Amino acid sequence: MRNAVRALVAGAAFALATAAAAQTYPAKPVTIVVPFPPGGTTDVLARTLSQKLSELWKQPVIVDNRAGAGATIGATLVVRSKADGYTLLMGAVHHTIATSVYAGLPYDFQKDLAPVTTVALVPNVLAVNPGLPAKNVKELIAYGKANPGKLSFGSNGQGTAQHLIGEEFGAMTGVDLLHVPYKGSGPLTTDLMAGEISMSFDTVPPVLGQVKAGKLRALAVTTAHRSAALPDVPTLAESGLAGFDQGTWFALLVPARTPKEVVEKLNRDIVAVIRTADVQKRFLEVGAEPIGDSPEQLAARIRSDTTKYAVLVKQAGVKVQ
Repeated sequence: MRNAVRALVAGAAFALATAAAAQTYPAKPVTIVVPFPPGGTTDVLARTLSQKLSELWKQPVIVDNRAGAGATIGATLVVRSKADGYTLLMGAVHHTIATSVYAGLPYDFQKDLAPVTTVALVPNVLAVNPGLPAKNVKELIAYGKANPGKLSFGSNGQGTAQHLIGEEFGAMTGVDLLHVPYKGSGPLTTDLMAGEISMSFDTVPPVLGQVKAGKLRALAVTTAHRSAALPDVPTLAESGLAGFDQGTWFALLVPARTPKEVVEKLNRDIVAVIRTADVQKRFLEVGAEPIGDSPEQLAARIRSDTTKYAVLVKQAGVKVQ
């Protein structure tokens, strides 16, 4: 009886402490871990939110770039951090793919991280070096078949969405493509403009300015609908690859044991920031569709994509030890 009373008292004390922590959160600087180098979509979205959240919370919100291993290094760092809401991961669809690609991951993406909200959905775009003699997808496919082994595509790493999209494109068209993995969009785009690789399937933001400046040529977007940022660029489905529909989502997550009240406050505040006019404008300018959903909706998205990409990974034979 005495032990039961002590357990009840301890439970009540913990609940009160958790509620108090949520009311005062954040009482110190918050870190958003970006698992890619500066310059990519993940980084752009994180920095846009960090500025607005700093203003809202009256606390610094720091973006910490931890690139490598298909975004799994940054995820590992967050999983191992204190579960108090002060370290967040700017995760992405890549993490649902990594579950099937990387053998022996030191975490379980669905069990060890708690969803906060989906930040944005972003189309991927097939962009080529202007020196490539292909003005559209049909010409690119013809060139690839006439020059086997000559086309290469870059991605943000083994097992990322860009990698899987490239593999799917090659399988659907019968074009032999060499995959060249990078740590992030910055170095990838630099090499693409320099002609070190032939093309990429990166998200819109890293290549948008270069496309508009004529330094890259956008042939198609990978989603079912055209991008508002590139309205004149057709979809791959419109270009002859019926049913092709792949995009990239980005989301914020925290360590799994973070108090529910803190997760709920994070969700309320971040969704409110995403819905502000200037953040919506900034996202749309770089080709990102603002979302801001519930933790439950993000959890469902993660479950669905983990299952979907497990099939694609197996079909493509992608595996990293």
